[in-house]
Amino acid sequence: MSTAILTGQPVPGSSIEGDLRSLGFDVRTASDAADAETLLAQVPGGQRVAVVDPRFVGHLHALRLGLTDPRFDLAAIPGAVTAQPAGRQALTRAMARENSAGGGTALAVDSLADRVVVALDADGASVHHPELGSLVAAVPADPQARNEARQAVADVDDEAVRLKSAVKARDGFFTTFFISPYSRYIARWCARRGLTPNQVTTASLLTALIAAACAATGTRAGFVAAGVLLIASFVLDCTDGQLARYSLQYSTLGAWLDATFDRAKEYAYYAGLALGAARGGDDVWALALGAMILQTCRHVVDFSFNEANHDATANTSPTAALSDKLDSVGWTVWVRRMIVLPIGERWAMIAVLTALTTPRITFYVLLAGCAFAATYTTAGRVLRSLTRKARRTDRAAGALADLADNGPLASLVARATPLRRGNPLLIAAFGTAVLAACVFSGASWAPVAGAVVYAATAGQALCRPLKGALDWLVPPLFRAAEYGTVLVLAAHADVNGALPAAFGLVAAVAYHHYDTVYRIRGDAGAPPAWLTRAIGGHEGRTLLVTVLAAVLTASQFKVALTVLAVAVALVVLAESIRFWVSSGAPAVHDEGEPA
Repeated sequence: MSTAILTGQPVPGSSIEGDLRSLGFDVRTASDAADAETLLAQVPGGQRVAVVDPRFVGHLHALRLGLTDPRFDLAAIPGAVTAQPAGRQALTRAMARENSAGGGTALAVDSLADRVVVALDADGASVHHPELGSLVAAVPADPQARNEARQAVADVDDEAVRLKSAVKARDGFFTTFFISPYSRYIARWCARRGLTPNQVTTASLLTALIAAACAATGTRAGFVAAGVLLIASFVLDCTDGQLARYSLQYSTLGAWLDATFDRAKEYAYYAGLALGAARGGDDVWALALGAMILQTCRHVVDFSFNEANHDATANTSPTAALSDKLDSVGWTVWVRRMIVLPIGERWAMIAVLTALTTPRITFYVLLAGCAFAATYTTAGRVLRSLTRKARRTDRAAGALADLADNGPLASLVARATPLRRGNPLLIAAFGTAVLAACVFSGASWAPVAGAVVYAATAGQALCRPLKGALDWLVPPLFRAAEYGTVLVLAAHADVNGALPAAFGLVAAVAYHHYDTVYRIRGDAGAPPAWLTRAIGGHEGRTLLVTVLAAVLTASQFKVALTVLAVAVALVVLAESIRFWVSSGAPAVHDEGEPA
């Protein structure tokens, strides 16, 4: 239960008490400012508490945005301030200081709540001020102003504003014009029936898994059903975020589900398509694994670039200026959003191709589209990095090092390297090139030698902080090297089941890398060091896979890949679940580029 303290008696005709109760607050009324401080002290420390001016006039949704968002310890709108348990001490101090300055007996003629917010800002406390837009939130000083404020409230439909704000501000063309116009109403329907975003997210996952199972049947009816269900899963995927924004139901568990289930759904669907093709006598596991590798590497490019420039200071870039200019022309915005093949366009394309063509054609088109999108986005970011002289912070360099996922072998090389010179990207590129040449050579032990060189260069690449203009390319380069090695060696094994086992291994490792990304985005840091040591780091896993391929028969190598995939998945999932359901997990809800 939350508690709201009115700093005086409500004015006649005010709905403030009823509005606060409808939002789940137990309302208490203070006789003066000193009594408000006393009531504040009586509220249990584990509860949310709000201090509200009794003269408040505004929309119910303005109060909801200002007083119920669980992501912020302190939040305020005109005439109201709230604190969760973590922000209670700061609120109590500010209240005491304001009462002391005002004598403690005056009613809130100039709004005690607003003065407390000013005091919190002066203390350096982080107070969230939600963007209200056309919503009204005011403390009128006289009857005329109150009547004008009430008329302003009547002129704006806050339910329409609430529905509009439930939709992500920046999204893809397909999502914006073909999903969101009706999915927001599904979100409202879910909210009115008490459903949570996590339940909708789970329903989306189950729908996608059923779609994958339909695709795995290998029949035309199964493929058509799979395409329809994949779109239904995407509708639910949009709905869960819209429901969270509509009802302000954010949670750490929801953040984890939202961050990982999209990838689980898409990659499970790839596996279903590959199984369905196999039933028809067509082996497309290499294409499925290639699509997963390409999509994961695309995301790592996005994550690395954004982290490298998260808090960097830089001069203007001609490339960025051109991009901003293009964004001022309506049609170019949508074209540019479509050609990067975000999740809406990508899933729609996959669904249609699944229903109308074959898995092989679906993967060919998917690979071509993702390759073009990856080339377009990466080239633009490289140009921005080269034309903008950025000074990157230690935090950015640390985030890139965490994304690199170096393990014990690379760390040993880094400690043993006396000279910390050389360009990190060039060193990493050299090691990757040597590894690729050895893996494609066809010789049994050449990949092992290449993996040794790769492990050594991985350690040397991180001997210096990753602050160079293009050092954000190091993590995606490592991802491509590790995943690609597994793909090529499994294909070379040429035994039934090797590529599906490799698919499972890459999926488990990719989950670890996505988990790392969302921890960093939530300012929770990288996964614990013991986890990286336990699963070997990217260079350790790469070396292990090459050794297994060299010393084992093809059938034994398939079994080894399966065992390794299960082991990595169990360790990574156990630690990830432990973290994301803990109290220290960040409530990360991505509102940036559509994935």
